[in-house]
Amino acid sequence: MDPFIAQIVMFGGNFAPRGWANCDGQLLPISQYQALFSLLGTMYGGDGRTTFGLPELRGRMAMHVGNGPGLSNRQQGQKGGQETVVATVATLANHTHTASSTATTTIAVAASSGGEGIASGQVISNHPGAFSEDSTPGATLGGVTSTAATTVNPIGGQQQQNNVPPFQVVRFIIALEGTYPSRN
Repeated sequence: MDPFIAQIVMFGGNFAPRGWANCDGQLLPISQYQALFSLLGTMYGGDGRTTFGLPELRGRMAMHVGNGPGLSNRQQGQKGGQETVVATVATLANHTHTASSTATTTIAVAASSGGEGIASGQVISNHPGAFSEDSTPGATLGGVTSTAATTVNPIGGQQQQNNVPPFQVVRFIIALEGTYPSRN
């Protein structure tokens, strides 16, 4: 079965067979490939007077034209995406980080023998000016709890991050000759 002119297929060989060309963005003369030019036009490059371009699929993922529910509309011949990216504050989605800490302080006290304005038998702590009416030696004053906000600083080195999923490389080829496709 003859291929359709402009048909793109994956090929496992290490060359493009006769009648086919690699999808590597090369420019072809319109005068030599008029039927193919009538199907591709200049959507893949060329000046449209003497040359036209083939699709460039080296290092690129093929994607169908149009859009699906919730997806971006893609035009035939459109290129996009990046193999690597640098994530910066400006390129990250808006988000927050929360961090908090809680600390409890317990003050141990000892009985006073009087003096310095504190009656004998009252309990004082080693904290300046603190005392309690509780005369039990070794008693503790109530715990003090505090909460503090914490700033989370950014980290990282602005390094390129690989943006490529696992892959297997094959050759994409386009039919230069064959059956001219008819419209439905």
